[in-house]
Amino acid sequence: MPSPNSISVDKLFRLIGRPDSPALVDVCLEEDFAAHPYLVPGAVRRPWAEVPAWGPAFVSAGRPAVVICNKGLKLSQGVAADVLEGGATAWRDANLPMVPASKLPPRDGRGRTVWVTRARPKVDRIACPWLIRRFVDPQAVFLFVAPAEVMDVAERFGATPFDIDRPDVHWSHRGEACTFDTMIEEFGLATGPLRRLAAIVRGADTGRPEIAPESAGLLAASLGLSRMHADDLAQLEAGMTLYDAFYRWCRDATDEGHDWPPMRKKA
Repeated sequence: MPSPNSISVDKLFRLIGRPDSPALVDVCLEEDFAAHPYLVPGAVRRPWAEVPAWGPAFVSAGRPAVVICNKGLKLSQGVAADVLEGGATAWRDANLPMVPASKLPPRDGRGRTVWVTRARPKVDRIACPWLIRRFVDPQAVFLFVAPAEVMDVAERFGATPFDIDRPDVHWSHRGEACTFDTMIEEFGLATGPLRRLAAIVRGADTGRPEIAPESAGLLAASLGLSRMHADDLAQLEAGMTLYDAFYRWCRDATDEGHDWPPMRKKA
C-alpha cells in the first residue's frame, strides 16, 4: 500500500515543468545510481545519510519536496517529505523522460550549475534558461556578458557557455536547429509538449515564422520584454512567466479556441 505521504509517478509528471513544481531530491544509493545514472527532470542528488545537513535547506525554502530513491522504499520514507511511489524504478518503467547525469555541467560550491551567454537576450537565450530551471537545475545561475567576453568568463567562473557561434561550444545551434532544440534532445526531454514549444522557439529565433503560427507572437513578446528591461536578469525573470504560459498551452490547451461573440448554449 502507498505511504500516506506518497505521490504517484503520473501526478509528479504533471507537476514537473510548472513554477509550483515541488523540489525533487534523489537519494538513491551510489551503487543504484551508478547502475542507471539518470535523474527525474529537475531532481538534485543528495546523500541519504546526510539528511540532517541538507534537509533543513529544503524545509526553509518553503516549497514542498519529493524524495526519490531507487524503489520508493525505506530510504525515501526516512526523509520528512513526500515520497515518489516506486521510486526511480517506477519512473523508468513508465518510460518517462530522465536527464542523463553525464550531460550535466559541473556544479559550483553551492551545488548550482552556472551558465554564460551573450548579453541582451531575445528568444533562445531566454528559452534555454527557462528549460534548465524548470527541467534540469532549478537553482541554475545565468551570466549575460558581452559576446567577446563569454569564453573568458566561462573559464574564470567555471561556467558553461551556451548559444554561442563557436565550433567548441557544445550547447548551441546545430544546422537548422536552435540551442533550445539541442538542449531538449541532449537532456532527454523531447516530450510532445516540449517538441511543440521547440518548434515555436525555432521559428521565432531563426526568422522562420512559417514553422509555427505562434512563433510570430513569441517573437513580438520577446522583443517587447527586451525593450521593457534594461537588466538582462530582470528580463529573464519576466521571460520565465512567458515561457511558463507557452509551455502550458503546448501541453494542455492546443485544442481550445476563443471567439467573439461567445457561443451561447442552446436552451
